[in-house]
Amino acid sequence: MIIRRTMAVVSIALAALSLAACGGSSPSAIGSATAEAGSSAAKTADDVTKTLGERIATAKLIKAYTAEDDPNHLLGRPNGYTSKTAFSDSRVKPSDVEYLGADAVERGGSVEVFGDEAGAKARMDFIQSVAKNLPMVGEYDYVKGTVLVRVSRFLTPDQAKEYEAALNS
Repeated sequence: MIIRRTMAVVSIALAALSLAACGGSSPSAIGSATAEAGSSAAKTADDVTKTLGERIATAKLIKAYTAEDDPNHLLGRPNGYTSKTAFSDSRVKPSDVEYLGADAVERGGSVEVFGDEAGAKARMDFIQSVAKNLPMVGEYDYVKGTVLVRVSRFLTPDQAKEYEAALNS
């Protein structure tokens, strides 16, 4: 019975995240950090994820998405991101994510790159507004310029800050 309830809660949480993936923006961000835009050179999510992996030994690229397999259906679409990846972090306990897909944000995180800084910020704000009402789907979100790095809630605040520092360096 407990497993069924847990699976039901996880299903509801995943449905909420799916809705978050397709929505617009919210006026505020809760529990997030926004950094000023850095380099003017265009970066892809793959570039950013590789750099994160070089700076954080526990991070590993899992998937670079295409418009065909993007679970959020935002890649290359109006108001969506221009590239997206998923990464794992070996510090996330397998028991915390056993019922989630191999590329779920909870397993480590995701990098989304937008055409402009406003798009990245709007996406972060929207995700955070959903998480405010459903804490079980919360995550750490960091924006720098056009890049949004989404980090698993299963990491400690100090571990998540490593991603913020890597993004800002």
